[in-house]
Amino acid sequence: MLQENMLIKADNLMGLNYLLNSLKLEEAIDLVYIDPPFATGSNFTIHNGRAATISNSKEGKIAYSDKLTGDEYLSFLRARLELLYDLLSPQGSIYLHIDYKIGHYVKILMDEIFGIQNFRNDITRIKCNPKNFKRRGYGNIKDMILFYSKSKEPIWNEPTLPYTADDLLRLFPKISKDERRYTTVPLHAPGETKDGESGKAFKGIFPPVGRHWRTDIATMEKWDEEGLIEWSSTGNPRKIIYADEQKGKRLQDIWEYKDPQYPDYPTEKNSDMLEMIINTSSNKDSIVLDCFCGSGSTLMAAQKLGRRWIGIDQSDLAIKATKAKLASMDFDIASLNTAYTFKTLIERPHVADNPFAKDEAYLSNILK
Repeated sequence: MLQENMLIKADNLMGLNYLLNSLKLEEAIDLVYIDPPFATGSNFTIHNGRAATISNSKEGKIAYSDKLTGDEYLSFLRARLELLYDLLSPQGSIYLHIDYKIGHYVKILMDEIFGIQNFRNDITRIKCNPKNFKRRGYGNIKDMILFYSKSKEPIWNEPTLPYTADDLLRLFPKISKDERRYTTVPLHAPGETKDGESGKAFKGIFPPVGRHWRTDIATMEKWDEEGLIEWSSTGNPRKIIYADEQKGKRLQDIWEYKDPQYPDYPTEKNSDMLEMIINTSSNKDSIVLDCFCGSGSTLMAAQKLGRRWIGIDQSDLAIKATKAKLASMDFDIASLNTAYTFKTLIERPHVADNPFAKDEAYLSNILK
């Protein structure tokens, strides 16, 4: 079991095999977030300490190359997804961040590896402001996140968003005598109950034809005593819902988390989005894995939230950026274990289509 956070410099195929075969972390990872290359056919660079805002920039050092496309790219991704499946715990989830050009092909891969029954969401992420580029097509302001679980019972901590002023006016239009905003909802639901508690009379009233009470009579009696039922002029009971007792509105599958305007590393993702994902799909004792860790935004979010983490990247610039980001954390983390192990895995000559898979003897001796 992982005792300390870990940053690994290696090709992630080698790194994932190391986690499986040397560290024995099979089914130990509760959350995987990855933002792999998008098969753009481009190089992404850093110049004067800043990521280039366009791909294939001729200035600066190459941070990472995204030259694999088509079948070659999908084969590259499949090999890594299969290992991630083995690492994922029974209650684990994976979020794969991709774009609209290749994402639908990637979904087919994930359906096959994780099971179409474990597909949770195709999340639309608004990534930038609208552009006025001239093109024969609609402007692109989004990418996509494919969300899968390992089983039917993944870790799930319900995410909510605060109500806006407009939300409060629209969703809670009534005001109580003590000036609290509220709304009311029906006490009955579709489906008739011939026998049983939910078909009995409440205060002498039966549910409408074809419907049943949402809860038992004793609970509704208690609500009525506590003043939590509003009676209409025609004697129709409705449950009172106060705005100030709600956690917020449920997060839907369209997210607006725009990327940093001046990123330190190419394609760096929004830290608030990563924190939300980690809060939702992991617990305090969980291990979070990002095997395309780039500048370390996922690792930093996991560290902030008290999770254990593993990051893998083969780019010297990515490792440098990750170390700098972890060292610059500007919030109070005195109570958290901020230490991590850094390892470099040494590559060997390519001798097969998948030279590192299931080679335990080699993997156990490649550290320096």
